[in-house]
Order: sequence, then C-alpha cells, then structure tokens
Amino acid sequence: MAELKERTFIAIKPDGVQRGIIGEVIKRFEMKGFKLVGMKMLHASEDLLMKHYVDLKDRPFFPTLINYMSSGPVVAMVWEGKGAVKTGRVMLGETNPADSKPGTIRGDFCIDVSKNIIHGSDSVESANKEISLWFKDDELVNYSSCAFSWLY
Repeated sequence: MAELKERTFIAIKPDGVQRGIIGEVIKRFEMKGFKLVGMKMLHASEDLLMKHYVDLKDRPFFPTLINYMSSGPVVAMVWEGKGAVKTGRVMLGETNPADSKPGTIRGDFCIDVSKNIIHGSDSVESANKEISLWFKDDELVNYSSCAFSWLY
C-alpha cells in the first residue's frame, strides 16, 4: 500500500507561470490519476533555490539558473500515487525540450533547455528532500480520493 502513496515534487517554473500553463499541468497530472496533496505559488528565495539546486552549485550555469528561478513566481506542488516520481518524469519529458517527445509537457510547450518550464523530482529520495524543503508537514493534505478504487 505504501507504493500507492509515493509522492513527487513538481514545480512550474517562472516561464511556465508567465505563459499560463499552470492549469494544463494540473490537468495532465489529474487526468493521469495522481492526487494533488499540496500546492502553493511563491517567489522562491535565493536561499531556498540554493538548497534545492545544491547538487548543481559547481556547474557553470548555476548563477543563471538561480537568477531564472527567482525571476518570477513558481507553483510548487506535491502529487501522490503509484510510481509518481518515475511517471511524473516521463510526463515532463527530457530536460532538453529538443529531446522530448510530443505529448510530454516539455515536448508540447517549450523549445529551449534554459526555459524548460517545469521541474520534477528524479528519485524518491530527491522527492522527499524537495518536498520537505518547499513544504511544511501541515501544508500537505491527507485525504481519500473517491477515484482510488477506479485507479487501483
């Protein structure tokens, strides 16, 4: 039963917010059958972004990434369901939109790797770390979905 409660962190980046695709992203995750258990819009602080992207701190593009991610509002979300991390990544498409298939979020909505509109956790461990970084425990909602028995 624990596998059905796997959680992933998904963030719509400033370019995705500015382009008005928040609803489309939510629709795709809902239509897939995942359960939204947390969501908020915020201007991510430099401190939060430095912690989130700590694994990239030595990369030459790091300052540009932090600048980009702090350039406007971000929509942070937590989605729950079986295989949420792996399936979420498939739904996003490749980091470089040029390598993303049509039907994926990046394949349908973006062109350039520096403006790839969305972030998704790449492992269960990363998801747990990212969720705890962006959300307090009381900001996540546990509830039973009426669709559960139709999905599993």
